[in-house]
Amino acid sequence: MTVSETLVTYASLRADESVREMLMAADAQMAAIGYTEHGVRHASKVAETAERILAELGRYDEREIELAKIAGLLHDVGNVISRATHAMSSALIAFDMLRERGMPLAEVTQVMAAIGSHDEAEAGEPTTDIGAAVIIADKADVARERVRNPVMAAFDIHDRINYAARNTQLSLPSDESLIVLEMEIDTEIGSVMEYFEIFLDRMVISRKSARMLGRDFRLIINDVPLM
Repeated sequence: MTVSETLVTYASLRADESVREMLMAADAQMAAIGYTEHGVRHASKVAETAERILAELGRYDEREIELAKIAGLLHDVGNVISRATHAMSSALIAFDMLRERGMPLAEVTQVMAAIGSHDEAEAGEPTTDIGAAVIIADKADVARERVRNPVMAAFDIHDRINYAARNTQLSLPSDESLIVLEMEIDTEIGSVMEYFEIFLDRMVISRKSARMLGRDFRLIINDVPLM
């Protein structure tokens, strides 16, 4: 069957009721197993941060940036099936969603590659600049509002670290060859060592992604450079 091709945008997908329903269903799966928020808020945050990374680097055209936003929006939709191998299932679901809406195959493959490589737990590796931007944006979303457990005494380590994050800023200093993730953590809630316990692999893949984009990655917690 021939697919009628059209220009698919981040805005049209984010407003699409079917897409939003899938994202909410994926997040419901995460809630059921005790994970932090992985729904429309997280997806939108990753999309918009990936957009900002590529825009600030200044060497990507508008459509490449738009594809990064689309990949960011859909990168976790595979959680609707299972957390296990969700990067792969997200990429496959994205294929169907985007082709049904008329996206050219040459663009769909770029989005699929970015989504499929984003998860460090599945041996993910940045393979494209679009994917590298999505990876960094995903790992940088550490925020109190992602915690849905209302009982602090029942927090697991992921809850504690997200809840402890008072402020998180990702920047690309114009006078340096760096991408900088700067965090302020309330150490009475979660320790820096706990952060490294669960985030080291995420920081390693972030560094690989930054290097793909021609920069190095720096993590600063409570004003102390750590990598």
